[in-house]
Amino acid sequence: HRGEFKNSDAFVAYLGMDVRVRDSGKQVGRRKLTKKGDPELRRLLYNAAMSARRTKAWSGLYETYLSQGLKTTQALVKLGRKLARIAFALMKNQSMYRPKMPVTCCAAP
Repeated sequence: HRGEFKNSDAFVAYLGMDVRVRDSGKQVGRRKLTKKGDPELRRLLYNAAMSARRTKAWSGLYETYLSQGLKTTQALVKLGRKLARIAFALMKNQSMYRPKMPVTCCAAP
């Protein structure tokens, strides 16, 4: 069931991978996943992120998340959210996934 989503944030919220913020005045509370969506979809995205972090295309982004101070689980969830946003864009535009290829410079003969 695809459903109609206004933007990728609504799709991420549908999956239950959006972050609940509990701040009040000067107090900064914990951030937690809402987990309102289908748990099976969240599990599949987490597993996809675990697999993606081992690939050449996604390992750099995963390492960037770790260098930002995120724990491994947090980095995997963030990578899963990124994959969900890409999936949303592919569904909305009904296009094929074309990853950005690294630009290599050709030497002049």
